[in-house]
Amino acid sequence: MSNKGVLRFGKKWLDGVVIFFLIMPIRSFAQSDPEYLMEVGAGVGVVNYLGDFNAKLTKDFQPGATLLLRRLLNPWVGFKFDAMYGKLKGSSEDMKTYYHDYVETPYLFNKTLIDGSVTCEYNFWPYGTGRDYRGAQRLTPYIFIGLGGTFVTGNGTNVFTANVPLGLGVKYKIGDRLNFGAEWGVHFSLSDELDGVKDPYDVKSSGAFKNTDCYTALMFSLTYSFMAKCRTCHNEDE
Repeated sequence: MSNKGVLRFGKKWLDGVVIFFLIMPIRSFAQSDPEYLMEVGAGVGVVNYLGDFNAKLTKDFQPGATLLLRRLLNPWVGFKFDAMYGKLKGSSEDMKTYYHDYVETPYLFNKTLIDGSVTCEYNFWPYGTGRDYRGAQRLTPYIFIGLGGTFVTGNGTNVFTANVPLGLGVKYKIGDRLNFGAEWGVHFSLSDELDGVKDPYDVKSSGAFKNTDCYTALMFSLTYSFMAKCRTCHNEDE
């Protein structure tokens, strides 16, 4: 090989090495996705009243919708702020319990529900793409518990009370920023008047949750992730 050939070969080799080292950081950077700390989204589903005039989980489903904001502390734990709108419906007609006040004229109600709650969620597996946090899974079940407020209006009555939401769900990361969730929860209220009737049994009771009404919610949601965690902090955690 001539001296010129050697020089050309050496120049091409050097250029290749330079390009390789220029591309390496870019490829490494692209393979480490940011870890997002917030999610915002909405969902739809069904709401079910449970109380004096309904004791079945599968009866009188009514439409519901929710807006939510989630703050992630880490891939295992997060807090969700949830605003839900729905309907509560029930009747004394099909109840086996004897209500002497409603023998001749059955009691019917159809009310509007507004619920606002803050819940703490715990994921069974770290949640993520696997590129944003080592070992994270795109699919994970979770449980939640929290505290909320309930406002029910209709049939000439208004009720505002506190509630304790408790339930479970599953979430799936469709893309780097898009998430799908399905969850079912029971909201234990501190009131016996969500249905508009207080103590139809005419039996006095005491205690926070004795003879009180509650409702369930089955919701399916889509959320969008934002507010990326700074890469320096992310690397320090690893």
